[in-house]
This record gives sequence, structure tokens and C-alpha cells, in this order.
Amino acid sequence: MLSPGYKSLGTFSITVAGTAVGDWVTGLEGCLSILAQMRLVYGSGGTTVRAYLQTSADNGDTPIDVACVLFGTASENAVLNLSALTPKTTQVTPSDGAMTDDTNVDGIIGDRFRVKVVSTGTYAGSTQLVCSAVVR
Repeated sequence: MLSPGYKSLGTFSITVAGTAVGDWVTGLEGCLSILAQMRLVYGSGGTTVRAYLQTSADNGDTPIDVACVLFGTASENAVLNLSALTPKTTQVTPSDGAMTDDTNVDGIIGDRFRVKVVSTGTYAGSTQLVCSAVVR
């Protein structure tokens, strides 16, 4: 049985180089934390896959990168925990798919989340990125 806070952030088939953007998972008003899991199921080929966890504070008009996970040419699993209760005392400039690899910014949680995927190289063999979250 899945947790009541479980949300699918999308399953992305990775084949050719390009960018894919998942749908916003909405209805998260009052969310205080998000435990996100991104799992690359590697088939063959390829070069890199960057997965950006994004939120928004203006109904989805301005995506804000809150995490960037870099995957390569092996099956990998990344888990992140972000909290709205972490004080953010310096300004954060929103970026859309531009955050530094393997970093995150805590303390910024909007009312929606999505994943943006940027891949390079040609992947094959049913390579997929599976993204999910538990929100509290």
C-alpha cells in the first residue's frame, strides 16, 4: 500500500538527446517537506541525464530548480529531503534547468512540483528515469 503522501513525479523513457518536462503535481498547499526519489534504470548507451526537481510560487509560471541530480551510464538511485522549515535568509534567483549538478537548495517549497529531464547522447535498452515523492 502506498503512503497517503505518495506522488508520482513521472516516468521518463530516455532515448535520444533532448529535454522532457513532467506535469506539475499540484494541490500541495501547506506542504512542509518533500522526500524525492529519482531512479535511473539504465539500459545501454547514452552519456548523461540531468534531473531537475522544480517547484513554483506563481501557479507554475516560473519554475524554480530546487535540486539537480546528474546520472550517467549505470543504474543509480538518488534520494533528497527538502524542508519548508529551513530558513532561507538570502535571495534565491529562480532558474529553470540551470542548477549545478548534484546540488539542492533547501527551504523553498511551493504548492506544486515537477521534474525536468535533460539527456545527452543516445540511450537504448529501455532506459528510464522513475521519479516519485512523499510529501508531508
